[in-house]
Amino acid sequence: MTFGFAPSSAASLSPSAASATRLLEPAEWAAAGIPLLRNPREIVGGLHSRHRPKPATAIVAVLDPDERLRASASFTSHRALADGWMFRNALLAQLRRVIPHDLRRRTPVRTAVLLYCREGDARWTEEDGAWMWGLRDACTLHGLRCGAYITLTRDGWQVLGEGRGGRRPNAASAPEPFATSETSPPPPRTGGVASDVLRRAAAR
Repeated sequence: MTFGFAPSSAASLSPSAASATRLLEPAEWAAAGIPLLRNPREIVGGLHSRHRPKPATAIVAVLDPDERLRASASFTSHRALADGWMFRNALLAQLRRVIPHDLRRRTPVRTAVLLYCREGDARWTEEDGAWMWGLRDACTLHGLRCGAYITLTRDGWQVLGEGRGGRRPNAASAPEPFATSETSPPPPRTGGVASDVLRRAAAR
């Protein structure tokens, strides 16, 4: 796929060549119809405050149709080889840990986005391409829409394929106060009649 490899069989590929096919270039990503984030700055700020990422930290987050954060998980990746298949497995393991799948739905409702904090500048790298491939595949296997891929470097943050970004937060900045960087969570569910009785008793 990428770099013009056209072998007759995947088995004939060397490990390095095989992993090179498991990445997406920016043009392929832009052509995939990835939904745009309405407020990427708010999402980036919220994830940065919640997880405080350092370089080599990946944050996968699941958003509801209103772009409210429903679940997120962070983990560190120190792989020498950028391999989309390995990244897919790591992302899928985190998704399975933090949120149920939506495979029974005909059309995905929730969206997964990935923020990756790394060294270097904001330009696309093969590692980014492998994360893109991994995110797209993990979303398919978990019944989610594939959402934005965001890099966080010392230069700031950038939504790859969209050209949107900002200087803060960045890989070296301190997290903003949690309440100002993320919308407040929905109020806790009440427990019906029993909880009403308890509230009245507590008010006496």
